[in-house]
Amino acid sequence: MTQSLSPEARLEELGLVLPPAIPSIANFAPALLDGGLLYLSGQGPRDAAGYRFGKVGADVSADEAREHARLVGLSLLAVIRQELGSLDRVRRVVRLFGMVNATPDFVLHSRVIDGCSDLMCAVFGEEAGRHARSAVGVGSLPGNITVEIEAVVAVHP
Repeated sequence: MTQSLSPEARLEELGLVLPPAIPSIANFAPALLDGGLLYLSGQGPRDAAGYRFGKVGADVSADEAREHARLVGLSLLAVIRQELGSLDRVRRVVRLFGMVNATPDFVLHSRVIDGCSDLMCAVFGEEAGRHARSAVGVGSLPGNITVEIEAVVAVHP
């Protein structure tokens, strides 16, 4: 893949199709642009078949959850495109915060959230896609989804 490609071109080259961005399900905005930063509310793993549910480490393997985190990344990209009109307006991914609905003994949180991180680097390039990040395990997530990830991206003026 050529590093000089725009994020929209990389997305196409990777053969990825973004899901429709869904409206928020509670009293918050899916994204908020403040100055040069776009703050993205947490998204859950979904595709055409629906959301992914379960407890990672019991019902869902780390590898399955990693794919779920990739699905979350696609949803985050869909919100970015909806808010900015194009992924090409993103200057860089600044931060991801990933939460894994995990059993108390699960220890592979970072491996799970890498599913989203790897996608960001593939779409935005290694430099602009590389970000600060936290990956934590939680006792539950809304609706029993497996993974929730929020993001902050810097936007070109």
